[in-house]
Amino acid sequence: MQSLLLADFFGSIAEIFSTGKYLNMLLQGLKTTLIVSVGAAAVGILLGSLVAVVRILPKKSKWMILPNLICSAYTTIIRGTPMALQLFIMAFVIFAIRGFPLELTAILAFGINSGAYVSENIRAGILSVDKGQTEAGRALGLSGAQTMLRIVIPQGMKNVIPAIGNELIALIKETSIVSMIGMYDLTQVAKILGSGQNLATYLAPMTVAALFYLAIVYLLTFGIRLIERRLRRSDNR
Repeated sequence: MQSLLLADFFGSIAEIFSTGKYLNMLLQGLKTTLIVSVGAAAVGILLGSLVAVVRILPKKSKWMILPNLICSAYTTIIRGTPMALQLFIMAFVIFAIRGFPLELTAILAFGINSGAYVSENIRAGILSVDKGQTEAGRALGLSGAQTMLRIVIPQGMKNVIPAIGNELIALIKETSIVSMIGMYDLTQVAKILGSGQNLATYLAPMTVAALFYLAIVYLLTFGIRLIERRLRRSDNR
């Protein structure tokens, strides 16, 4: 029995790679996953950086009170509610507009969610820089803004790169829930290809999808490690 299941399993995988129709469907799903992931990552990093800067700036000025409250509420609400619920609200409440692209809805939903985590990572990285660095910059005659831009932020970003890399990896895997708003990503296409069949032939497309995810995550991890190595080399000079 097990040998038959294994034969069906490997036979189904071979069929996927030998049949252009099945492989094209998976590649289309992969394309959707990549579009949503890359777009959401860009939105998340930009939004997270902006929120982190607002929350780090001194709060003595009355002009900073409201922006800081908004950013604090944003990170609290987004981090405290499920991603699936946020995606549902974005698709069927906020952007419930006929003809509005689902890809853009998903990018904004995941980007806003990711931005909350990225902002906290960046804020923690900047705050981890020793206060002596700020004092040294001011002693050299730099203004507060110059000290932050030239000394504190570069050092803080070195500390935060691994955390942001982990957030991007989690983001890629989280996009597998976009099927709940009617999108055909890599996971959903794999489910469709394996539906209505036995266990072995159902697992085959899911396994291929898992390999695609693994390859993406490996490449991203490899890129992050290269960045970390270059930063270490610059520290040693």
